Amino acid sequence: MDAKERIITAQKSTTDYIKEIWDYKELFWILAKRDLLVKYKQTILGIGWSVIRPLITMIVMAFAFGKIGKLDTNTAIPFTLVVAPGVIVWLFFSQSLMALSQSIVLNSNLVTKVYFPRLIIPLSTIFLGLVDVLISIILFFIICIYYQFIPDWKIILVPVFIVMTFLSTFGIGLISAVLNVKFRDIGQLIPFVIQFGYFVSPVGYLTASVKATGNPWFYKLFVLNPVTGCIDALRWCMLGDFAKFNWESFIPVIVFLVVTFFISIKFFRKHENSFVDHI
Repeated sequence: MDAKERIITAQKSTTDYIKEIWDYKELFWILAKRDLLVKYKQTILGIGWSVIRPLITMIVMAFAFGKIGKLDTNTAIPFTLVVAPGVIVWLFFSQSLMALSQSIVLNSNLVTKVYFPRLIIPLSTIFLGLVDVLISIILFFIICIYYQFIPDWKIILVPVFIVMTFLSTFGIGLISAVLNVKFRDIGQLIPFVIQFGYFVSPVGYLTASVKATGNPWFYKLFVLNPVTGCIDALRWCMLGDFAKFNWESFIPVIVFLVVTFFISIKFFRKHENSFVDHI
């Protein structure tokens, strides 16, 4: 049997670090598979929760904002279709952020016993949300059939904006994962941020409704929310001519994900060798 020698150094170049992550790709798939199995373990409905949760959320949001809030009068299509992209993005964002922020702490036994690039742990959490996203998109098409709504060619861009949503979440989630190792208050703060962000993101209403309030300063702050840009972009490609492309929210989210992506990886690499000391 051939033996492979591995030299562990404190500081690696970016190229060597990426190569090392690739060498441990099998561990990546093992962690991703384990997280999926644990999520639905000992549940009666199993993966059925991935259907029930977005479906009920869409129905409740459509009723609350559409019927009670009277926002459905401003749309030419059923309000459930308007809400669907917002629910898809929000569920993916919230679940990914929670999984990323807790990833290192929840895998503390693995971190303290075995050497591997720690970045593999947060990276593997992406599949937790992707399963729900895939099922939610299928559910969207079923709703389209029910309402006899046919999306146009832009629907093929859905994967692009789903990736954009994850990258927007990845940066802040990775920083939260590092801080959560040292300060467990982060684990308490993230659910609060998610709960608060639910109302300041256009999940159950259109960004145009916020702009129509006539408060330009609030609108400028509103479009700086990266989730706003992700929802607007997904609505544009899923609803065709019924949702215009919003550059005012799209440009901020691109800047946000690019900046936070590189800063978060640098921050993570700087502190990953000290995880054992704090865990």
